[in-house]
Amino acid sequence: MSMKKEASSLSELGFDVNFGAGFFRQVPSSGCDNGEGTQRRPRPTKVSVIGAGEVGMAIAQTILTQGLADEIALVDADAHRVRGEMLDLQHAAAFLPRVRIVAGTDVLALTRGSDLAIVTVPGARQQVTLELLRKKVAVLREIVPAVAEGSPESLLLVVSNPVDVLAYAAWKLSGFPASRVIGSGTNLDSSRLRRLLADHLGVGAQDVQAYMVGEHGGAAVALWSSISVGGMPVLSYLQKTHASSSSCFDGEALEGIRRAVVGGAREVIGLKGYASWAIGYSVASLARSLLRDQRRVHPVSLLAKGFIPGNDHEVFLSLPARLGRGGVLGVAAELELTADEESTLRRSAETLWEHCQALGL
Repeated sequence: MSMKKEASSLSELGFDVNFGAGFFRQVPSSGCDNGEGTQRRPRPTKVSVIGAGEVGMAIAQTILTQGLADEIALVDADAHRVRGEMLDLQHAAAFLPRVRIVAGTDVLALTRGSDLAIVTVPGARQQVTLELLRKKVAVLREIVPAVAEGSPESLLLVVSNPVDVLAYAAWKLSGFPASRVIGSGTNLDSSRLRRLLADHLGVGAQDVQAYMVGEHGGAAVALWSSISVGGMPVLSYLQKTHASSSSCFDGEALEGIRRAVVGGAREVIGLKGYASWAIGYSVASLARSLLRDQRRVHPVSLLAKGFIPGNDHEVFLSLPARLGRGGVLGVAAELELTADEESTLRRSAETLWEHCQALGL
C-alpha cells in the first residue's frame, strides 16, 4: 500500500532555509572567533543506531532524552518504519534537548562521521544455532564495513545476541583496534543482580557494587566475593545474618540467585513479547561513559585474550573495564576467582572460540 509522504521540514514544502537564518541578528564577536566573525563551536557528537526495532528504538530514545548526542542517525532496512520512528521523535522536539534526527536505509551515508555506532541485528528469539548465527553475521557484513568506511575513528558497540560472538565478528569485519569494539555483554545482567540485592538490603541499586562476568547468557558468572555496599562486603554479612534461617546463603542459594539473574529477560519476553527498556538504559549508560570520557567501570564484552588464566584465544566475553572516549581504556585483570568460577570462564572461552572458528572470519 502506497503511503503519502508528509513534509518533515519547511524546506520540503519549498521554503528557502537561508531566509530563516536572519531571524536573529548576530552579536559582535567576543574575540573567540575563527577570523570570519563566527565563534568556534565544539564538534557535534553523533550517534548512529543501526536497527530500528524495539531494542534499537529504546536505545535511541534513551540516548535522546539523556542529551548524549547532538545528532542521532537511525538506520533500518524498512524505510517506512524507520521514517515513522524518526518523525515520531521529531514531533516531540519541544519537549526534548535540541538534537538533529535523521533516518533512512543507507548505512554509509547516514552513519558517516559517527562518534559511536550502535548495532542491533534483528533475529528470531530462539536458541541460537550455527545457521542463525551465520545469518546474523551476514547482516553484519553489510553493516560494519560501511560504518568503518564512513566513520573510521568511531566506537562500535554491538548489542545483539549472541553478543560475544557478534562482537568478535564486528571486530574482524571493521578492522578497528579491539579497544574500539565493545559488546553490551553483562552490563544489564549486573544491573539485575544489583537490583535484587538492593531490594533485599534496602539500599539504592547504584550503591551496590556487583558484577556478572564471562559469557553473556546462562553461563555468566557472579563475582560473589567482590560484592559490597558502602565498602562493606555483602556475602559474608548475608551468610552470617541468615545462618540460622531456612533461607541461608549457601552455594545452592547463590546459584538460584544467579539463575534468576541470567533468566530475567526470558520472563519479560514471555510477558510482553520482547525486552527493550532495560537494555536501552544499559546501553545509554555505556554511551555516556564512552562519549563523555567518564572512565567508569562496566562489565562489557571485550577481547579477553590474556585476561583469563589458561585462555589464549581471541574471544570476546565480559570483564569489568574502564570505558572512556577511546573505548576500552583498561581491564580488571586481577579478579579474585574461585576455582569453579575460573573453570567456567575457561569453558566459556573454549565454547565461544569454537563458534568464532566456525564463522571463518
